[in-house]
Amino acid sequence: MTPAETIIVTDTLNLQAVNESHISELHQLVLRNKVWLQQTLNWPQFVKSEQETRQNVQGNMMLHQRGIAKMFLIFADDKMVGVLSFNQIEPSNKTGYIGYWLDESAQGKGILSTSLQAFMHYYAQSGEVRRFVIKCRVDNLRSNRVAQRNGFQLEGCLRQAEFLNDKFHDQNIYARIIDNTAL
Repeated sequence: MTPAETIIVTDTLNLQAVNESHISELHQLVLRNKVWLQQTLNWPQFVKSEQETRQNVQGNMMLHQRGIAKMFLIFADDKMVGVLSFNQIEPSNKTGYIGYWLDESAQGKGILSTSLQAFMHYYAQSGEVRRFVIKCRVDNLRSNRVAQRNGFQLEGCLRQAEFLNDKFHDQNIYARIIDNTAL
């Protein structure tokens, strides 16, 4: 087995491509944050067993290898504190759709923004992705601020594009283009 892909962010912060050694810790992180995650994401309500987390990780590892999605775990001081991913990559368009979440106790410390900058730089430099996209509910103010703080431009609003907690929500779509020739 090849070593897991790691993106060094700072001397105390790194991103590790998800692998099977992370299953138990990831499952516990989701369970600890399940209540607040369900306020902004649909999938946490379906997380029941560690076996389901194992299947999710294995699926994400396969998508990672195929280059059509990438799931990284955020580690601060060697402790798993969140997820930063490309939920989808369109290789022909060099476009990556970004998803993220942080442990409630790790929020407000700049971890996500610092990780996001390193993540985008890594993929822009490799030439795999040049258009980075964040879609988030209009009323998810924290996620909108992450996009704005990190140089994303609001491109528009997708009406009733996200189904969450039994209703449809409008979604903002942000993008940032980083051409690897500009790095």
